[in-house]
Amino acid sequence: MKSMVKNTCGSPRDSLRRAKSPWYVAGLHFECRQCGACCAGPSEGYIWVSRTEIELIANHLKMTASQVRRNFLRRVGLRTTIIEHPVTKDCIFLQDKSGLRTCMIYPVRPNQCRNWPFWPNNLENPNAWNQAAKKCPGINRGKLYSCEEIEQIKKNKKWWQNPTKANSSSQK
Repeated sequence: MKSMVKNTCGSPRDSLRRAKSPWYVAGLHFECRQCGACCAGPSEGYIWVSRTEIELIANHLKMTASQVRRNFLRRVGLRTTIIEHPVTKDCIFLQDKSGLRTCMIYPVRPNQCRNWPFWPNNLENPNAWNQAAKKCPGINRGKLYSCEEIEQIKKNKKWWQNPTKANSSSQK
């Protein structure tokens, strides 16, 4: 018996599927420019992290998970978020180094960071995608991500289980 896997992207030749396909069925262009704009204010947001990601961050920073929680995280309801710089609202791990904005925890950055710009709110419609492009110079440029690749990136919640094959939108 064949396993039934839901393909939300469909085939452009399949008119029945196309009606149910996302607007980006032909794919979207994105290439991370490593400018740090996605990690920066001016508005406040949340950078959600899981327990496993906290452990990975702690190991990367050569700290304990408790130290990371105390110095870099805060609770919001039942979830945990990375804190932001109080004035700029930039992620606390975003640093300026020799004129470049880099992430102190890039190899172990949270899933939310790995999935940028393929977040649900950016993929609602073409206008939302183009609004995100106003902040991010990598949107609508560079590599073409197929609809299937985008869907895989969105589903990849536990990237650490196979980090060498982790599908990510901002690979160096």
